[in-house]
Amino acid sequence: MVPQQVIQTPRRAAIFLVVTINPCSASEDRVRSICPDLSRMIRGVGFREPAAQLSCVLGVGSDAWNRLFGSPRPAELHPFQEIVAGPRHAVSTPGDLIFHIRGEREDLCFELESQIMVQLGEAVSTIDEVAAFRYFDNRDLLGFVDGTENPVEDDATRAVVIGNEDPMFAGGSYVIVQKYLHDLAAWNALRAETQEKIIGRTKLSDVELDDSVKPTSAHNALTTIVENGVEKKIYRANGVFGHAGKGEFGTYFIGYSRSPRVIEQMLQNIVYWTATRQLRPVA
Repeated sequence: MVPQQVIQTPRRAAIFLVVTINPCSASEDRVRSICPDLSRMIRGVGFREPAAQLSCVLGVGSDAWNRLFGSPRPAELHPFQEIVAGPRHAVSTPGDLIFHIRGEREDLCFELESQIMVQLGEAVSTIDEVAAFRYFDNRDLLGFVDGTENPVEDDATRAVVIGNEDPMFAGGSYVIVQKYLHDLAAWNALRAETQEKIIGRTKLSDVELDDSVKPTSAHNALTTIVENGVEKKIYRANGVFGHAGKGEFGTYFIGYSRSPRVIEQMLQNIVYWTATRQLRPVA
């Protein structure tokens, strides 16, 4: 098995496309047909400008896996369980397939998405579609560098790629997404020092705060998962999106991991323990 191209350096453009499969056997057959064709489609569009490094990762949801493939199943594949703590809510929304398209050119990303949707046709319904972009020096709209702690090289492979623990699906990965809207007016009203303590890093130089001054509720403290003395990593490939005319700005979180438990624990920590960070999960 050739693993999908999950681990990449940040690209200038990305599209996150989430669809559900319409309820009929013909729809399922049509969706199954795109699985072996997707690599060909990527090559066909990407060949027009190889330097654009076009790629697409296809993820299949738990319920959709049962409909499309049945048994065997990836050992830890399951529906996302919503997380609620007071006013904070990490929601669970419908989604059978996610296409994570990345590249250095927006037009190639759009062309690939268009070809995918033509092939799927009436077999699917679109749930969410977000075009994302790289913002300055890999920062999010909150002004902080995003993805600093991503593992690299062999460490990234160990963190993201399923191994001998599930040999039928070795080479695969698990993926979880969350779409967040930012209240930028409220966030920007905070002093930089306050923002830094919420994130756990300096804003300008992207240096992690010393433990002596970093709150235990800081974002990077809550997302540090240690099991048996070993820190568990995930690979983030978040996207920045915004519509200035609508006043809508956000981050599309997408995390890849060898086990979904690591990402789920991070999200649980954030929802249960973090102070209000002007982030509202919406999908």
